[in-house]
Amino acid sequence: VSPLGVFGSSGASSHSLKFFFTAISEPSQGQPHFVSVGYMDGQVFVHYNSHDRMVTPRVSWIEKYVGKEDPKYWDINSRKVRGSETMFRKNLEILRRRYNQSEGSHIIQWMYGCELRRDGSKGGFNQYGYDGSTFLTFDKATLTWVAPDPQAQITQRKWDAIPRLNQKRKTYLEEICINWIRKYLSYGNETLLRTGEAPEVTVRGKTEVEDGMETHVCHLDGFYPREIDASWTRDGEVWEEETFHGSVAPNADGTYHYWLSIWIDPKERGRYRCHVEHDSLQEPLALALEEPTNSKSNLMFIIIGCVMAVPVLVISVVLVVMKPRIMEFFSKYGVFLRGGV
Repeated sequence: VSPLGVFGSSGASSHSLKFFFTAISEPSQGQPHFVSVGYMDGQVFVHYNSHDRMVTPRVSWIEKYVGKEDPKYWDINSRKVRGSETMFRKNLEILRRRYNQSEGSHIIQWMYGCELRRDGSKGGFNQYGYDGSTFLTFDKATLTWVAPDPQAQITQRKWDAIPRLNQKRKTYLEEICINWIRKYLSYGNETLLRTGEAPEVTVRGKTEVEDGMETHVCHLDGFYPREIDASWTRDGEVWEEETFHGSVAPNADGTYHYWLSIWIDPKERGRYRCHVEHDSLQEPLALALEEPTNSKSNLMFIIIGCVMAVPVLVISVVLVVMKPRIMEFFSKYGVFLRGGV
């Protein structure tokens, strides 16, 4: 499935509400075959999996909303999502046969959501995937589904044959979903409407034993909003050779972290800087590289910085996996297809 922006921006920029769903025919041992996750401004706020079989909160503000406005929220929506599990299992088998595939692990994915931008404009998307490739994409302008292959066109014709449902999908993305953003902002304003928080930036390095070259990691933590521009520069110009970077990822407190690394000749260490620009900074930061000490704590920092790529990769894989179909994730979140593919 082509990327559609997994984590929504927030704070001084835009606000987003996004949901990701996954159904896996043969998950790894101990892993759930069905998972759904909801994000508000890039922050996980609800979660469901086929082991626990309950929609559960991940932030305090959604609990506050449920307590004040909808005490039956969890039970009602858990029942609906449990029903979607059954449908996903059936659709996995339907698509496996339609694509003439053998037994094995296959995945149906769905992600949908909306965005309220800083200038007041709105955006929305609704996309399905199968085995990591785009299956169907909803076109709000034409009220039709776009299918990339003959197998997907079977479902496209079936769904487009009911125009009123496509109109409801558009209404959800452009109106209902946006209204939920506004409501959630009113309950989660302490975290979702926070002012900018500057990143804590640290640069550490270590010397490679084999060849004497150096690896340096620039770690940025605790910044908000999510958008950040960080890069390596050499003699003041952006430098991408022998560089690596992670993905911007959320912290438990609603802030974000990010890392980037570079491999250099120690003789040229003084030419490089970790360049950082963020809304919370009055002017860009340019941190110089220091001579590695190769102390135990310094090595641990490098290890942690690089290993952080692993959870980011896991998140990416999970989100690629998490884009399947449900019926109506939340009863008030809009009307989505109840039928199979």
